[in-house]
Parts: sequence; C-alpha cells; structure tokens
Amino acid sequence: MTPKKFDLVIYLVAATFFMENLDGTVITTALPSMAKDFNVNPIDVASGITSYLLTLAILIPVSGWFSDRFGARRVFTLAIAIFTAASVLCGLSESLSMFIFSRVLQGVGGALMVPVGRSVVLRGTPKDGVIRAIALITWPGLIAPVLGPAIGGFIATYASWHWIFFINVPLGLIGILMSLSLLESDKELQRKPFDYLGFIFSGLALATLIYGLELSQHLEQNYLIVFALIFVSGLSAYFTYHHLRHCAHPLVDLKLLNIPTFAISIHAGLFFRSALSAVPFLMPLIFQLEFGMDPFSAGLMVLSIFIGNLAMKAATSPILHRFGFKPVMLINGVLSILSIIACALISPAMPIPIIFAVLFLNGVFRSMQFTSINTLGFADLSSEQISSASAITSASMQLSNTLGVALASLGLVIAHSFVSSQSATLTLKDFHLTLIFIALISLAGLVCLLKLPANAGQSIRKSQG
Repeated sequence: MTPKKFDLVIYLVAATFFMENLDGTVITTALPSMAKDFNVNPIDVASGITSYLLTLAILIPVSGWFSDRFGARRVFTLAIAIFTAASVLCGLSESLSMFIFSRVLQGVGGALMVPVGRSVVLRGTPKDGVIRAIALITWPGLIAPVLGPAIGGFIATYASWHWIFFINVPLGLIGILMSLSLLESDKELQRKPFDYLGFIFSGLALATLIYGLELSQHLEQNYLIVFALIFVSGLSAYFTYHHLRHCAHPLVDLKLLNIPTFAISIHAGLFFRSALSAVPFLMPLIFQLEFGMDPFSAGLMVLSIFIGNLAMKAATSPILHRFGFKPVMLINGVLSILSIIACALISPAMPIPIIFAVLFLNGVFRSMQFTSINTLGFADLSSEQISSASAITSASMQLSNTLGVALASLGLVIAHSFVSSQSATLTLKDFHLTLIFIALISLAGLVCLLKLPANAGQSIRKSQG
C-alpha cells in the first residue's frame, strides 16, 4: 500500500473514532425534544445514552478476537455498516423502546469499529510513524465529546433531533466504500477458540461498573443499587483477571500488562482521561446554571477546548520526537492539572476572552496528554499483540470517560452537601470545588508516569533523533 493510500486509511479510522465518540454525547442537549416526541420524561430518554455505553463496554473486549478470526477488513467494514444502519433506525424511532434497541445496535457497531480500525492502522505503520498515526486517530475522538452538545443543541433547535442520527448515513456509506477499496484482506487468520468465560466475566465486570457509575450521578436515590453494582463489578473483575491470566486462549492477553510502557499508559491514562473528560461535562453546566446561557450558547463557549485540541495537533509529533515521552508527559501533566485549576477560577465577572483563553489552554494540554498516552501504549508491542492491546485500550478509554462524568457528578453532590446545603440549587462554589477535586485525581496519573524509564518510547522516535 502506498503512503498516500495508507494516509486515507488513517483518516478513515479517525472519522469512525469521531462518529463513535460523538454519538455518546450528541443527544444530551436534545433530550427534551426527544422526550416530547416519545411522550416520556427527559430522564427516561437518557437510557439511550446508557444503553449505548453499556453495549460498548460489553463488546469492546471481543473486538480483537473477531478481528483475528474473521479478518480486520471484513469486521471493520461490517462494523461501519451496522453503525450506519442503526443510526437510520435511531432517526426513525417513534418510541423509546425502539430507540433503545437502535442504540444497542449502534453500540455493537461502535464496539467493533474503533478498536479494529486502530489495529489496522498500527499494524501497517512503521515504528517511526506511530506518533503521527496515533495523533491523527486520536484528536477527532478528543473533540467529539466537546462538539457533541453544541451540534446536538443546534440540530434540535434549528432542524429536528432525527438529523442527529441521519448525518451519520453519508459518512457511513463513504466509510464502507473506502474500507472495501483501501483495505487488503488478511492473509493469515488466527483460528483461536472463543473464550466464552472471559467474555461473560469481562462483560459483566465492565457493564456493572459503567452502569453503577452512571447511576452514581444520582447517588442519593440509588446508593444501594450503586454499591451492589460496584461489588458485583469488583467480584467479576477478580474472576476475569484470574481467568485471563490462566486461560490458554484468553479473550484479551493480560500479559501485555507486563510491558512497562503499555501498563503505565493504561494506569496513567485512566486517571488523566477521567479528569480531563470531566471538564467538557462541567463547563456547559456552569455556563447554563451560573452564567444564564442557553444550551447552544454554552456549547459554543466550550468549543474553545476544541480549538485548543486542534491547535496542538500539528505540534505533538515534533515535540515528542524532540524531547521524548517521559519529560513531555510529566511537564504537560502538570500543565494540564493547572489548566483544570484555572477553570475553577472562572466566574461571570471574568472577561469572556480570558475564559476562552483558559479553555483553549486546557484543550492544548488535554490533546498533548491524550495523544502521548495513547501512543506510548503501543511503543513496544509486536504486530501480534496489537489486537488485544487495542481492545484493552478502548475499554480503558470508555471506562475513564464514564468515570470522569461520574466523579464530576459525585463531586458536585459532596460539595453541595457539605458547603452549600443551605441553597436549593448548585452554586458556583460547588462547581469550583469539584474542579479542584478533579484536578487532584490527575496527580495519581503523574505518580504513574514517574515509573516510566527515561528512554520510554525510544523505539518509535529514534529515527527522528
């Protein structure tokens, strides 16, 4: 495959990454409109978000086995087709039950689409091009959660919520055609038996954890169910770990965690992604509840994070090649923490240009940290290890995104209970304290990064010296 043709493959995978992440958040601002059409409460329509996330969590670990067994080209193309068909069904839904079914089907496509697409790119990328490839794949996924509420609010306000899903159709059809024309069929397929116990244990562990985290956003009403789900998740995770470590043909290869760069990227990534994912969730709430903005205007304000993400894209590879992973990630980690703390200083009295600058810098450091962590995880892996590594990474990313929202919600509940309980509604101080709490979570990620060897990632930057 020529370099120009392979670049098209990278852009294709990046587009599917954007689609999957966008559909996790795009309906948040359209919930009232959808609830009116379905004749239900808006909180009931939120189950469409939960069902999508749960399906992703359960099926992502299976993506590596499907890719190895049936071929990445075939599975990737089918995943895009399922996601696109499910998007049509979502847009045509006339009842909540049909919508939830369609969202589950959409999650099936999304769970296979991104991990398999990432493995296709990494298997065909030489070591010295991994940083650039991961950067191109990652940044659309970074901006999707930021753009989602604004896009959803715009479409719901000026068109109809149905078009939130119909816009996936032309993208999906183009993706299917590009996948069939650009990707080559796998010459050697692995005939490993399917690990049914690993699938059941891992699916139960991830599903109960993510559902528990979703319910924890309303902890006061659901605390018994949340604790029960977290307990089941922990027990299932123990059985999953024990089984995968001793199974002859595990669903995912946990021996990858013996590779320092991969293990640290997962551990540090969990903390940094959780913290940095909480900011796009909290800021629109601040702008609506404390600044009095409408949902669309609040979404536009948060677009400055997207601009920061975009501005950093071109500089990421040169910086990592020049200075190395460990120093860049440590320094940028500190700066990302400071940028979250700076968000805790935002108030209605602050000039709008200053607010834009704070959010822009948060986007810059967010982009650099995510791309560095995602790239480092694949630095020391062989081609045979990429499918399992991609599945583990995708599951970790999905978990951390959900954890970020759950921790932010929990922080608001705690802050309101202990600091401003005399107020019937959330106060600006509640949001500020929650942002400080979120920033402190990132410190655990910094501790993980301290364990990196000084030459971490050298194999994918040595040719750039």
